Amino acid sequence: VTQKMKLDSLKLEFRAVAATNTDFYMMSVGSPALLFKTGDTGKMEVVYRENHKAAFYDSMQFWNDDEGIAMGDPTDGCLSVIVTRDGGKTWNKLNCNVLPEGVEGEAAFAASNTNISIVDNHTWIATGGKKARIFYSPDKAKTWQVFDTPIVQGEATQGIYSVDFYDEMKGFIIGGDYTKPDENKANKAVTTDGGKTWNLVAEGQNPDYRSCVQYLPGREAKELVTVGFNGVSFSNDAGQTWQQLSDEAFYTIRFIDDS
Repeated sequence: VTQKMKLDSLKLEFRAVAATNTDFYMMSVGSPALLFKTGDTGKMEVVYRENHKAAFYDSMQFWNDDEGIAMGDPTDGCLSVIVTRDGGKTWNKLNCNVLPEGVEGEAAFAASNTNISIVDNHTWIATGGKKARIFYSPDKAKTWQVFDTPIVQGEATQGIYSVDFYDEMKGFIIGGDYTKPDENKANKAVTTDGGKTWNLVAEGQNPDYRSCVQYLPGREAKELVTVGFNGVSFSNDAGQTWQQLSDEAFYTIRFIDDS
């Protein structure tokens, strides 16, 4: 009861949610970081708690019903990455000796829960701030590499806000600076080699700042939709050119199927 009272007194905000075939998960931003899972009692139960004052988790995804990952801003000189291998019952934070070294001022944005992209066992994590980079694991978070990107970076509000991979080679990143949302240079890039190298696209053309990008399933990595508070845009040539579909503000998008 005291635990329930304490949680009830916190003003929690959830920007990362995930689901498996059996369970639903939601994770709060800020400190304390709290990860809730649907419990056997029918109520949400806290399965992970982190009290570090710098704790700030941005995104959560699952590889399968047993294994999942969440990522957040650095607390100890590297990205915060927690992993479950037992269906979400327990979560372990990866040691900094497993992860590439962080850069002071490099973090991530809890803007759309698309800082993580998963294809089979492959995982990509996008960062921003002082550095806008892509962290990559080929083996469900056991080993990691990090790759630089040409996305605008250096200021706390700049960087990659969203990453999506169509398959293990083709991926797209988007972002910019949410305090200068009309700028459209160095805010979108494409890879065809699994994230090792990135090329800017639609330079000086819209879309400008966006918080989420997703490939349409089954369209051979040609068709993408991106959303943000400046509207909704669509590309049918792998991100080289775009058309604005709507000026309405949206923050995140997912496709259930190809239509």
